[in-house]
Amino acid sequence: MVRTLYFLALMLTAIAMGAALAHLFELPNKIGIGAQDYLTVQRNYDGWWMVGLFVPAAFFAVIALMFALRGTGWPFVLAAAAVLLLAGEMIAFWGFTAPANRATENWTILPDNWEAWRAQWEYSHAVRAGLYLLAFGALVLSVLSWQPAQD
Repeated sequence: MVRTLYFLALMLTAIAMGAALAHLFELPNKIGIGAQDYLTVQRNYDGWWMVGLFVPAAFFAVIALMFALRGTGWPFVLAAAAVLLLAGEMIAFWGFTAPANRATENWTILPDNWEAWRAQWEYSHAVRAGLYLLAFGALVLSVLSWQPAQD
């Protein structure tokens, strides 16, 4: 059961992390472009809401893993750290990324202060990528430190 939970937690977290990493890697090329070019480039993300479905799936898989690891010492602590980091990722999304999406109607309009919204959107994705990397690293360290119970 623990191996299955590790597999699900790692795979779902990796898939969810993929989008955040893509945003991080494109940030230097997008942060300074003009308004119309920015709106055009943002259309690349139409349909990416589907990746967002993996976010709660990863979170709940890691929570299930954490509970399965109770009493194992470091594997549990590292899984708990991953839960907290994933919670932080969701707080960053709902606190910073989602408001920018709402203010710009998912980047179909540009309000007068669009550059501030762009910075908030881009840098919140960078923070989320960092939190995902740390969570994924905690999961990898957890699996590496886990020892199956001997019957």
